[in-house]
Amino acid sequence: MIQMQTAWQPISTAPFDRDLELAVLEGADTHALLARCRRAPYGWVNALTGKPIDVNPTHWREWRSES
Repeated sequence: MIQMQTAWQPISTAPFDRDLELAVLEGADTHALLARCRRAPYGWVNALTGKPIDVNPTHWREWRSES
């Protein structure tokens, strides 16, 4: 089954309460992170481990599992 991805949203609108897919958009290129992430008051964390990650994303969208 093919799942449709939602459009990338500006990082300033990222919510704190859910798993997200993060990306850096450079021109026409999209560089998405492979790990699901969560926004924290002090930055970004890996949603599965809770460990901080050093990333400066420009965009986000809902994390979609491939179930």
